[in-house]
Amino acid sequence: MGSSPIVVSGSGGGGWWWWCKWQRFYGNNSSSKHNSSTSNTLLSTSSNNSGNNESCVLSWSFGYFLFAFLMLGWIASLYGRLMLTPNVRTTLSTLGCQEDGEGSWSIGVFYGDSPFSLKPIEDMNIWRDKSAAWPVANPVVTCASASEAGFPSNFVADPFLYVQGDVLYLFFETKNSITMQGDIGVARSVDKGATWQQLGIALDEDWHLSYPYVFDYNGHIYMMPEGSANGDLRLYRAVNFPVEWTFDKVIMKKPMVDSFIIPHGGKYWLFGSDHSGIGTKKNGQLEIWYSTSPLGPWRPHKKNPIYNTDKSMGARNGGRPFVHDGNLYRIGQDCGETYGRRIRVFRVEILTTDEFKEVEVSLGTEEPTKGRNAWNGLRNHHLDVQQLSSGEWVGVLDGDRVPSGDTNRRFVLGCASVMAVAALVILVGLLLGAVKCLVPLSWCPHNMGKRSDALLSWEKPNLLSSKLRLFCSRLNRASSILRAKVNLNTCTGRLVIILTIMASMALMCLGVGYIYGGSGAQEPYPLNDHYSQFTLLTMTYDARLWNLKMYIKHYSRCSSVREIVVVWNKGKRPELSEFDSAVPVRIREEEENSLNNRFKMDPKIKTRAVLELDDDIMMTCDDIERGFKVWREHPDRIVGFYPRLVNGSPLKYRAEKHARRHNGYNMILTGAAFMDGRMAFERYWSKEAMAGRQVVQKYFNCEDVLLNYLYANASSSQTVEYVRPAWAIDTSKFSGVAISRNTNAHYHVRSNCLRIFAKMYGSLTDRKSEFSRRKDGWDV
Repeated sequence: MGSSPIVVSGSGGGGWWWWCKWQRFYGNNSSSKHNSSTSNTLLSTSSNNSGNNESCVLSWSFGYFLFAFLMLGWIASLYGRLMLTPNVRTTLSTLGCQEDGEGSWSIGVFYGDSPFSLKPIEDMNIWRDKSAAWPVANPVVTCASASEAGFPSNFVADPFLYVQGDVLYLFFETKNSITMQGDIGVARSVDKGATWQQLGIALDEDWHLSYPYVFDYNGHIYMMPEGSANGDLRLYRAVNFPVEWTFDKVIMKKPMVDSFIIPHGGKYWLFGSDHSGIGTKKNGQLEIWYSTSPLGPWRPHKKNPIYNTDKSMGARNGGRPFVHDGNLYRIGQDCGETYGRRIRVFRVEILTTDEFKEVEVSLGTEEPTKGRNAWNGLRNHHLDVQQLSSGEWVGVLDGDRVPSGDTNRRFVLGCASVMAVAALVILVGLLLGAVKCLVPLSWCPHNMGKRSDALLSWEKPNLLSSKLRLFCSRLNRASSILRAKVNLNTCTGRLVIILTIMASMALMCLGVGYIYGGSGAQEPYPLNDHYSQFTLLTMTYDARLWNLKMYIKHYSRCSSVREIVVVWNKGKRPELSEFDSAVPVRIREEEENSLNNRFKMDPKIKTRAVLELDDDIMMTCDDIERGFKVWREHPDRIVGFYPRLVNGSPLKYRAEKHARRHNGYNMILTGAAFMDGRMAFERYWSKEAMAGRQVVQKYFNCEDVLLNYLYANASSSQTVEYVRPAWAIDTSKFSGVAISRNTNAHYHVRSNCLRIFAKMYGSLTDRKSEFSRRKDGWDV
């Protein structure tokens, strides 16, 4: 009736399995000698030994799975610590800016001489405050803007402008982080959109609100937000503009989506989409209605629905229509690849009660090139443009760095990766002999032992139970066949094990990346709800061209990099077409090969912030962005990633370990540091620094040491700030073109420089700053 489990041993089963087999064999013999009198005792002994064997197998399997869990968990933790970018959004506010399945929408400001020549605010070089780190960069309104004003928000979108003289009001959808419902927020700007004061929530209903279309009529200001979740289209009137509104009337008892009202040809026209009808194509439907008043009543256009087509064709409205040079233009959404992928602009050629015709035209704005590292890198679905009294046009455009449903997609892929890891762990266990059965042994029909009549009578009529046991038995035979075919004593067998283990590790890291790694974007860090940009400057020559190409490709994708300036010291300069860059690259060719060229005055640099970064240093964009945020907090300092402590008698140059042993630093290497370009370069090329520049020229070294002394000489307060990178790689070590290959000789020269500069500009030894001073923990 019953038998011992069928087990085919693989060569990798190990001593534990043989110990279990030895225990079973001698246990059987011993039991037989003392209990050979009755068959019942033999059956009992056989059953006990079978149970002992199963316990051994289960114990070995448990140990194997525990070991695999701990090892893979350690690998995943190490990967997460070193490679995953911190989620910037969750650090912005304790309540708002949480990851949201609808996206991470934010709002940017654009300017132009016409609606078809709009450029982002950073290209206009608008400065908010000469004493801070600007110019201002998009996005100008984010979830952090609303959240830090006391209105927790996961994202802001659907911006509409209302202009009163020189004051701009911005109405937008803000997704409440607590109710997870869309409300209408409002902000005000008195500097043409460079900065915005959050005024609060203008409209909050029991249902989702978005698309707050605001317009004037008969001396009143009206708002017609989308409220399709309530099944109708409502009109609200301002009673205390811009924060207090009262319900005026329902103008259409249909769940209209993204609607607007415009006057044209002596009538008022209402454009909107109704996705509730049978056969309606979501995001591909458009209807038109007309009336003699924006208050109604409304009559349908003869050709309704105007569109019921593919969702990529721009049928769904994407903002306020505008008139330019006597032509009416409508903005539509292309929702083909993902919801709100991009906007499309159409010139309306015919609009009557019987006919409608429009043709697509180009808006003329540049597409973002930084992918998910750009605030609008993957989506932009709403534009509102207004002409100011000066004749200039201002526009507000929303954007997102992730596609719709990104969080859900990442979670599914992450779980799938983890499940694949579990399958591979079981496979390795089968090959090593640690896992004997794909299902518990007690499920297998050959391991049931002696069954009672009651159990047999229950099994006979239960077809499902029989099929389940048969299926389990076949699975276990398959595992035995697999162990028999893959011989671990051969090179092929060992290779299979190694490749399977490596695949498990890779999939585990992939799964952790999907689930905990965020959107994959390395975002900029705001300061006081605002963003800025910097110029990246590096110095190199022809022997390091391969290094430079990799350098530019990587850092040009960082969010806040505006331009890369290459100081070319010697050799034939490359062509700009040789670089794969997401930002403009400018090569500044020098006549003389000198380290002093690093800090040469350059009037073509448009930003106040300059990041001096050697071309052989590779670190994450997130580290760069954190350093930039710290510099904006202290624009009068050198903020960098490599600290040094100058002390001793005589002064001696030593590595970072020395600074950490003494828990402090007083110098930052400028080969990886932010600074105020104009201030730093003026100091370096001042008359007082002439003798120091001669020392640099003589030794072809120490230009960063000199700048630190010049900063300290100009101020009695702290002049350096350290930010620790997650990791940094010196790529020159792999090529043999490192400038300072002999570390001892390099340090000896720098020690001489220290003593010379100390006599010229005073000592640094009393300027020590301790590590771990910052509340954000970035200087640990």
